[in-house]
Formats: sequence, C-alpha cells, structure tokens
Amino acid sequence: MKNILLATLLGLSAPGALANDSLAGNEPPTSSNALRTIPSLDVPRYMGTWYEIAKYPNWFQKKCIGGATAHYSLMSDGRVKVINRCHIAGGAMSEAIGVARQVGTSTSPKLEVRFAPAWLSFLPFVWGDYWVIELEDNYGLVAVSEPKREYLWILSRTPKVDPVSYNTLLSRLRQKEFDLHKLEVTQQD
Repeated sequence: MKNILLATLLGLSAPGALANDSLAGNEPPTSSNALRTIPSLDVPRYMGTWYEIAKYPNWFQKKCIGGATAHYSLMSDGRVKVINRCHIAGGAMSEAIGVARQVGTSTSPKLEVRFAPAWLSFLPFVWGDYWVIELEDNYGLVAVSEPKREYLWILSRTPKVDPVSYNTLLSRLRQKEFDLHKLEVTQQD
C-alpha cells in the first residue's frame, strides 16, 4: 500500500525492477545493495513544476496518455502540496492532490507522500516513500524512487531534456541496479 501511494505522488492516473542480470525476477535488492539517495535536498529550490520524462509503468497511471506533470509548493506548516496532472483519452485532464512531508533533517532527500484524506494521515500505511535518488546540480533533472526500486520516475523542469544529461542520468540509474528496459518515455504535448 505504501508503494502504491508513493506512485500516486507522480501517478496522474495514466502513464520495477533490477538491471543486474545476476538478480533474477523482481526481488528487492539485498541490504548490501540498498538504494542510496542524493546527500541532501534543498526543498524550497525543488518546488515548482516538473515534467514527467519517463517512468516505470504502474497501474495508477494507466489512463494517462501524455502531458504528465507534478507541481510542488511549500505550505505554511512546512509540508509540500503536490498536484499531479496528466491528459487522459478524450482530451480531459486528470488531477490528484496530495501532501508530502520530509523525513529527517531539513535537507533530507527522503520524503513521504499521501493522497489519502487528511483524517487518515495518522495511519502509517497511507504514506508512501518518495526518495530523490539523482538530481542535477542545477535542479533541472531528477530521478525519484523508493527503497525497493519498484517505482521510478525521471522528471525535468522542461518538457524536453538534453540527450547528454538524460543518458548520463540513465547510466547512474543502471549503476543503482534499475532495469532501464522497463522505462516508458512519457508523451509531452
């Protein structure tokens, strides 16, 4: 359930595993292969609109046909308002609104997100992991996942991304044992 809610953070109602050939199936990485995040995250700088460039397919985004975005804004209590949008068949827009909170210090790259109603926020399982695992120095391109590597999103500040930057990011994700064959490129409008 926690991973489903994580996916909902970027899952807009439409469009996992390991790249290491020695690991069969979709088994989670061993503790020696624990997923590492970036060292720190400047949350205020992270705010704004991000365009989904690619993702692992997931059930909660299966209706999306393109134009997927995530918009983050700081709330007065320090949490982050999350608005995910995408285009669905017929030209309509799907929208999901959630809340994220930072886990740990004020520079922690680990967040939790929920799309469940606020009155359920006391339940631990309504919060999903949202880990920033790769981020360009200029905060222009990011990869987001969770400890089991079942979900993965690549987001950019612009709808189109520089091919060199994108390929460099993919190389780093491969080193982190992500199966790049599972990535689906997102259609932008």
